[in-house]
Amino acid sequence: MQAFIDTLTVWAGNAADFVWNSILLFVLVGTGLYLTIRLGFVQIRKFGTGWRSMFGGFSLSGKKADKDGMSSFQAAATSIAAQVGTGNIVGCATAILLGGPGAVFWVWVAAFLGMATIYSEAVLAQKFKTRDEDGNVIGGPVYYIRAAFKGAFGKFLAGFFSVAIILALGLMGNMVQANAISSAFATAFHVPPLAVGVVLAVVAAFIFMGGVKRIASVTEKLVPVMAICYLIGSVIVILFNITTIPGVIRDIFVGAFDPEAIVGGGIGIGMMQAVRYGVARGLFSNEAGLGSTPHAHAMAKVEKPQDQGHIAMVCVFIDTFVVLTLTALVILTTGVNAGYTGDDSMADSLAQMAFSTLLGQNVGSMFVAICLFFFAFSTIIGWYFFGEQNVKYLFGVKAVKVYSVLVIICVVIGSLMKVGLVWNLSDFFNAVMALPNLIALLALSGVVVRITKGEEEPARLK
Repeated sequence: MQAFIDTLTVWAGNAADFVWNSILLFVLVGTGLYLTIRLGFVQIRKFGTGWRSMFGGFSLSGKKADKDGMSSFQAAATSIAAQVGTGNIVGCATAILLGGPGAVFWVWVAAFLGMATIYSEAVLAQKFKTRDEDGNVIGGPVYYIRAAFKGAFGKFLAGFFSVAIILALGLMGNMVQANAISSAFATAFHVPPLAVGVVLAVVAAFIFMGGVKRIASVTEKLVPVMAICYLIGSVIVILFNITTIPGVIRDIFVGAFDPEAIVGGGIGIGMMQAVRYGVARGLFSNEAGLGSTPHAHAMAKVEKPQDQGHIAMVCVFIDTFVVLTLTALVILTTGVNAGYTGDDSMADSLAQMAFSTLLGQNVGSMFVAICLFFFAFSTIIGWYFFGEQNVKYLFGVKAVKVYSVLVIICVVIGSLMKVGLVWNLSDFFNAVMALPNLIALLALSGVVVRITKGEEEPARLK
């Protein structure tokens, strides 16, 4: 049996690598570039507008969500909750180890292009949102996929997307997140994984049972707290190594185009590897184009679809240009990546090693464990919510209770098991669910342009 599982794990990993590196990488970047040009570099023109809209009315206790949705900030917080996960720590470390410091530059490039992609996702999610059978606002890629492609083909693409996201994020993805928390707490605090899993399941169940109102209330408080904690810890480490900053910046930009000049020719990292791992990990972190975050942005109560599109761009900026960049600078300024370049076996512990250089091994491990808890648990909430919207689409509102129970079970199981197979399957379904979403984005790009120019009226919910 174990041999079968090992074989299946390898197969799933190879399949995920093929889809990500041979297909999705190019489609995601190409879509982002196309939308960036067609929308006139909206991520530059409207970034200030998005920033002011997102933080102008900032509050940790905004208005309660209702059947008409949630506040724009609550929607953004739910989106960031899902985006800022273990990928911002482990994914960043993997990019640096396999692509060299130059991979960070390509992470930024991917995020810049992804801001136009996620703008389009949010605009379309707002344009085509509707109500479920209980009268609650609901939206996401399935609805604009059906708008882009009528008949059986559109129904198939939407159904395929829904099944993929329920598996990739709601079930398998949340097993991975729970495992990340239990592993970190076992290392830092010597807490049994089962105990961690049970506590996670109980807290998650409490939040899930409260529906969108409780999810919105929790994320609007949790996201700012976790961002501030990680920001403070990272800045302290970086400041203590501030003399290395000029060299690190040089390594990032030189390494983006000539990695061998930084890591040495004997390691065999070329420019294509820097691009490949930088872009892939950047997109995996901020989820632009994957079709996950539009479920949150559809819920925002805004006057015009482009209003939430502007805020969605800021979410990618915070995820990548702030949180992930802080991780990269902590790793590179402390130099803990030296000697491991070309080998990602240390990716899980690299950030822990970096913080430990200043805080000491015990405190450093505890700090990373606590940050991972915030990051991974917020992702569990966000990914549950995204899956829930698709359960409603496929099976109706009554099926949500069954889905909730399955997610809670997955959280407990995930905290106990080795998740190599689950992680690889999640990676694979993450990739394949993005394809229908990207096809719809390209097909509806004209709609996005017209909305952006104010030439098309937003849909009005009854």
